[in-house]
Amino acid sequence: MKNLFLALLFVPTFATASEAGYRLDRAPIDTRDLLSLQAGARTFVNYCLNCHSAQYMRYNRLTDLGLTESQIRDNLIFTDAKVGDTMKVALNAKDGKAMFGAAPPDLSVIGRSRGADWLYSYLRAFYRDEKSPTGWNNAVFPQVAMAHALWSLQGERGLVVVAGKNHGPAEYQWSRISAGTQNTVQYDTTVRDLVNFLVYIGEPAANDRKRIGIVVLFALLILFVFAYLLKKEYWKDVK
Repeated sequence: MKNLFLALLFVPTFATASEAGYRLDRAPIDTRDLLSLQAGARTFVNYCLNCHSAQYMRYNRLTDLGLTESQIRDNLIFTDAKVGDTMKVALNAKDGKAMFGAAPPDLSVIGRSRGADWLYSYLRAFYRDEKSPTGWNNAVFPQVAMAHALWSLQGERGLVVVAGKNHGPAEYQWSRISAGTQNTVQYDTTVRDLVNFLVYIGEPAANDRKRIGIVVLFALLILFVFAYLLKKEYWKDVK
């Protein structure tokens, strides 16, 4: 996706609203949902991996999502890359900067650095803008320099921003210009799955880490009980 996340680099992950005042929607993600992650991987390789790499993620790591190496090779690799290779693109930083004004960033940790809510809202907030060089704009990040790479799925929308009364929040009035191949629910699900995958590749071992952490805390609790009883036994005769 051309310049998809170039505009994401300056937004705090803890924000509940964009710099434009657009309130962020909560991303309904679950990195334990393997079907969602598989669908997100498919969207990623089809729409993002043309320009953006995920150079810290190997294709064969997707076997953790329930895919076989054969499925990965046949459905998620469109170049001469091997299953054991990292998810890189042919576009180098120099050419990317010359073409787009800035090199498309690597997306390996974009989910961790930008936050799921920001990504989920951003990918659902594009609208047509004749004044923009690309013909697109974004309610979450006004004057964004990229086009809407998923527009064929979502369709084209218009937006009118009405100033709030008595210095209240602005009102965002969306309109449908043309339909995409997906309806609203389907598109939101596609974005959910994509964001879920981007969060997952930021730390593929996160679910295992959390599960092991719970076991360790439980073991430490048991150890604490024995340590306390041992302490009482040693000091029972000390007055």
